[in-house]
Amino acid sequence: MNARACLILFLACLSVSALADPPPGYPFVAHDAGMKQAREEGKPILLYFGRYGCAWCDHVNRKTFSDSGLKQLFSENYVLIYVDAEGGKRIRLAGGERLTEGELGARLGAFATPLFVFMTAEGKVIAKIPGFKTVADFQDYDRYVRGGHYQKQTLLEFLGSK
Repeated sequence: MNARACLILFLACLSVSALADPPPGYPFVAHDAGMKQAREEGKPILLYFGRYGCAWCDHVNRKTFSDSGLKQLFSENYVLIYVDAEGGKRIRLAGGERLTEGELGARLGAFATPLFVFMTAEGKVIAKIPGFKTVADFQDYDRYVRGGHYQKQTLLEFLGSK
């Protein structure tokens, strides 16, 4: 193989490996499609901010999101949106404003990953939860969101009362 072919192969591998990926087997969709789907189906949203090279994102993907019960719970009851916190892909907010994935992350405080943002079907933020979380943690968040407890109390109040 000549030097030019090696360089092209190296750059192709680099660009593929630099993508931040959501956990496998989940029906995560892009931001714009997910926001539209949530409005149409009336389902709450789980917006997952990850990024390439994030050890905690990889850890939560392998340890927590590998649980089949959690996969079923989220797949059936939420619109799942994955956003690369450092990505440059253009997205559209509910009001029509265009910005990049990275700018959305900054607006929602995704300065460290992973960050999980639960939202109403209309896109209103219910809770922002940073860092590695367990299956039991996500089950608690699900009860908080789908039980409508966010309308009466903060997440910390809800978790403290369980």
